[in-house]
Amino acid sequence: MLALQGDVREHVRSLTAVGARASAVRRAADLDDVDGLVLPGGESTTISRLLEVFELLEPLRTHVAEGLPVYGSCAGMVLLADEVLDGRPDQQGVGGLDVVVRRNAFGRQVDSFETDLPFAGVGDVHAVFIRAPWVETTGERAEVLARVPDSGGRAAGRVVAVRQGRVLATSFHPELTGDDRVHGLFVDMVKGASS
Repeated sequence: MLALQGDVREHVRSLTAVGARASAVRRAADLDDVDGLVLPGGESTTISRLLEVFELLEPLRTHVAEGLPVYGSCAGMVLLADEVLDGRPDQQGVGGLDVVVRRNAFGRQVDSFETDLPFAGVGDVHAVFIRAPWVETTGERAEVLARVPDSGGRAAGRVVAVRQGRVLATSFHPELTGDDRVHGLFVDMVKGASS
């Protein structure tokens, strides 16, 4: 669990609920002791800066490129995207996901909302969107797992969950709902990578 900023506790609870043993990653050396990593929701520019301050950015990029399973929710999706729209000019990403993401695409904090949506391989999930990104475009290597339903107004049809090999990302926060199936999917990915 990347434990620099964001909803770390909530992700740890979800990971524990699906049988994973979670540990905090705050230094580059911590990456050597994990089989997978969650990049939490929070504030993507703050997490980006902290990755640089704690000298984690380059080691994390290397681990992701070498196949470390990673799951990013909300800000984590922004960090994993190969390209970010509406980010700060000095914002650094980890990359690894062949998508273009629009940061804060759904609007400001007051525009946060919840909805149910079908999620491939998981079933219908209740999704909580808080100043969330969405995926503008996916490259051919990225698999779309969920879209905003047609009833979603201007966001209808927008991609909000993707997977590319060992990288999983959602623009919403499953850790806030008590439904741990997305975390279960990630833990299965980690187990598959370990075997």
